[in-house]
Formats: sequence, C-alpha cells, structure tokens
Amino acid sequence: MSLTGTPFLYTLVALCLVAVVLPLVLWSRMRGPRVVRAAGRVLMLLFAQTTAVALVFTLVNNANQLYDNWGDLLGTSDHVHEAADLGASGTGGIALEKLPKVRQVFKPGRGPGMREEGGVLVTQLRGRVSGVQAEVNVWLPPQYRDPAYRDHKFPVVEVLPGYPGSSKAWFGTMDAPQQLAPLMRSGQIEPFIIVSPRTTLLPGVDTGCANIPGKVNADSWLSIDVPKMVMDNFRAQAAPDGWAVAGYSAGAHCAAKLAVAHPDRYRAAVSMSGYNDPVAVPNSLAAKTPALRAANNPYLLLKEAAVPPRVALYFSGQPRDGYEAAMAIDRAAKPPTTVDVVFIPRSAGGHTMALWKPQVVPAFRWLTEVMGTRHRMGTEPGTTPPVPSTVGSRPAELASGTASRAAAARRP
Repeated sequence: MSLTGTPFLYTLVALCLVAVVLPLVLWSRMRGPRVVRAAGRVLMLLFAQTTAVALVFTLVNNANQLYDNWGDLLGTSDHVHEAADLGASGTGGIALEKLPKVRQVFKPGRGPGMREEGGVLVTQLRGRVSGVQAEVNVWLPPQYRDPAYRDHKFPVVEVLPGYPGSSKAWFGTMDAPQQLAPLMRSGQIEPFIIVSPRTTLLPGVDTGCANIPGKVNADSWLSIDVPKMVMDNFRAQAAPDGWAVAGYSAGAHCAAKLAVAHPDRYRAAVSMSGYNDPVAVPNSLAAKTPALRAANNPYLLLKEAAVPPRVALYFSGQPRDGYEAAMAIDRAAKPPTTVDVVFIPRSAGGHTMALWKPQVVPAFRWLTEVMGTRHRMGTEPGTTPPVPSTVGSRPAELASGTASRAAAARRP
C-alpha cells in the first residue's frame, strides 16, 4: 500500500475510528483477572495513540511531500549504483559532447498536482556519468505544444526540494504549474520547462548535492546527467544561458552552490531560506570533513573564485533563516556576478511550505527578467519568440509585499 496513496490514508482514518469506539464499548466489559483487564485497557490506549500519531504524520507528510514512499521513510532506498571519483570537473574526464543521446520513455505522473496544467511527465533515468538511477519529473509550459512554437527551444528551470523532500513537491504542495501556467499564457512570465529530479539518493542522509567518491555523485547527477537527458528529449535551450536552478531549504543551498560552482551549466539560481555552510544540516554528507564543507559552501566558492562567475543569484530569507547567508554572498559578489536579496519578516511565517509557495511567482518573474526573451532578445536563434510582458521594475517583490533591502538600496 502506497505511503502517500488514498487507500492508506482512508485505512488510517478507519483505524482511528475503531480506536475511539473500542474503549467506549469494551472498557467496562473486560473480563478476567485484574492484570488481564489492565493489560487490555493499556493496549486499547496504545492502539488509539499509535493510530492517531500515524494519521497526523501521514497528513503532514502528504501536505508537505516529505517522503515519497516507504523506502524513503524507513531509510532503505538507495539510488546510487556506483560513485566513481569524477575529479574536480565532475565528469571523470568524459567528453560530454561525445556521449550518445539519451532516449527516455516518459509516463504521466501520479500524485497531488501531477496532472494539473497539462500534467507532469516522469521517467527513470540512469545517469551515465554520476552512476545514479532515479526519477526525473518534467513539466512542459503551455506554449510547448502550440504549433506556433514547434521550432522553438525553451529555457529550463531545475527545481529542488528540501531534505527530506519529494521530487513531486514543486508540482504538488508548491503548486508551481497552477500558479505559473496562466501567467505564461498571458506573457507575464517566460514559458519555462520545469524539471524536478530526485535529490534523496541515499538512505537516511542528505547528499548536500555533493560529489563524494565512493558514496554518491549528486552534483554530477543534477548538473550533468539530468540536463543532458532533458536537452536530448525536449526542445530545451542549451546550457548555460538557457538553464537556471531553484530550491527551498536544503534545495536552496544546492541551487546556489550548483550555480556558483558551475557557471558553464547554469545562468541563474533562486535560493529560498537557504544556507551556505552544509553543516546546517546535521546529517549532510557534505559536512563530514572541512574540505567537503569548503568545497560545497557557495559563499567560499564565490569569495575564492579566481574569476567571478557570470551568474545571477536571487535569495530570499528571514532573520536567522537564510537572510544573513544571502547578505554574506551579496557582499562577496563581484561583477559579472549579480545578487538580489529579499528580506522576509518573521511575520510572514516560518521555515515551511506555506512560506515558500507564495514566492514561486516572484521568483519566476525574476528569472524572466534575468534570462527571459527580452533579456536575450536576438542573441540566440531558435529560442522562444518575444511575448508581451507586465513584469514591472521590481523583480525582487514578494507576494508578501516586502522588497529586497539590498535591491532597494541600489534602485535609483
């Protein structure tokens, strides 16, 4: 029975009802020695407590899409087949342009939000470089199936969940397609392809989106294998100009790190409530040694870069939850790196999906500004044709109405 399926939820509801009825019916009717009656009553109470806790956990899990299946919950899922030492480039010396095309079979996605606005396509990808085998979800914008766009390539945003987190979360709890599709149709937001790969690759640990020989090559999975597959199977623009990465919580850390570390693979990154030092997550593999921490800290990567990367970075955070980390990167950035920092007050809510969901549209408006058609007008043949836009002059504006302190200081 699926952990996130309706049958399991209804079974728990039924068991909870039984757990309430049992004491009402049997409490005073228990027969036998006092010890036996006491044991029976204790078991009824334990049964009631267990079913109640299981139901609450299931409701919270379904609402936040933390665990996809029993393997993720119990820590038995392993999606790593090999983890060779791929070197500093993450390619293992492989000439990526000489790799044969990746041809995948896609099926309609199942679950909350997976059938909205044209539906999400799902495939099982075995990464030729990373050695990871896991699902990748792809949502195509409304224009993709429009005959008028049949010869055009679309920009891509790779979206990452937190830890623990499901690869379906951006389509379900975050409601990205439902929020963005109408704005894409009206030309207010660029028609982006949205790609969400699995990021929970090893049982019970956060990979930190790092390459760790002998353990996992999560960086190469996300920044090499997944983009190549998407570009081989869809009318997607080439990296880096056509690619961005976005995430919340642990996914926000990954987004910033991937963009800063690989400006040849991504042009922009969106980080919501992220952090710089991987040690912020106690069971992060990227926090196991000082060398790994430094190699996967976007602040240190940016500060120590011999040549500042040509990437645009968008950060949103609250005090002690992403804002300070974002401002550190803002201070370290030098042209051509650009940084927009959005301050979110405590009153907007805490470190939850309810805080990040309203930020989807502002983040994609910003992505439209920094890498959309009007930004690139006439620079690349075969890209998405111009569409009218009402994005406006405040790309850092949030649904909460709180704009970036840093951006406000720079705004004329």
